[in-house]
Amino acid sequence: MSSAATVTVRRLAWAGVEVAAGDVRVVIDPLQNTADLAGFQGMPRRPMPGIGASPGVRTHALITHLHPDHCDRQLLTDIAGSEGGTVGCHAPIVDVLAGMGVTATPQTLGERRQLGPFTALPVASHDWRGDDQVAWIVETAGLRVIHFGDTIWHGKWWQIARDHGPFDVAFLPIAGVMTRREGFTPTNQPATLTPEQAVEAAVVLQASTACAIHYDLFNNPPYYTEQHDVRGRFLRAAQARGIHAVAPGDGEPVPFASAA
Repeated sequence: MSSAATVTVRRLAWAGVEVAAGDVRVVIDPLQNTADLAGFQGMPRRPMPGIGASPGVRTHALITHLHPDHCDRQLLTDIAGSEGGTVGCHAPIVDVLAGMGVTATPQTLGERRQLGPFTALPVASHDWRGDDQVAWIVETAGLRVIHFGDTIWHGKWWQIARDHGPFDVAFLPIAGVMTRREGFTPTNQPATLTPEQAVEAAVVLQASTACAIHYDLFNNPPYYTEQHDVRGRFLRAAQARGIHAVAPGDGEPVPFASAA
């Protein structure tokens, strides 16, 4: 593969993102199989597209956390078993993945791993119910992106920006989902970023482009309820803050402005 290979960025379904160059691609939180989600998030509003693959292309998957809408065990097993394929995770969850039948490579926060022309490293993120979760930075010549899974608002944005910014694209959840789940006292606080919080995170992160993820596919009141008009609110809030924001559909390329 030539080091000058064109880099493409594509939004997959739900929180999934693909960054590709030549014969290597990195997919973050890819989702294809949704049977495990039915009881809580409900069934997807539209058919789930496959993540696709061309012969000879090595696929490296990264997962932010173990929730089944971010950790598709069947798909991850397939990727780990493909030629040259790997699965990367935060070190504390590697044994859990192994128990699920997924062979993964663990990384500690800030630890870099080379994936062909890309480097990948996990940084801090925060889960609504306190489960282990990270964000992933993926970088190659001329491109640095960060993916935040389904994080809530937290205090690490500024440190991430100082240590690793600016970013060409920040992938941020926008559904502001309200949850009701057995064993968790109900609150009126969102379990993911709201559209407005996502824009503010992009401001702090010095992201040239903010890309919406994790919205408009699952809605299962009262257990899992997306807030109203999240796409419109995200784009309007970004315009008000002078942020270039995009919300491409499933499988569509991500248009982005360079941070350089």
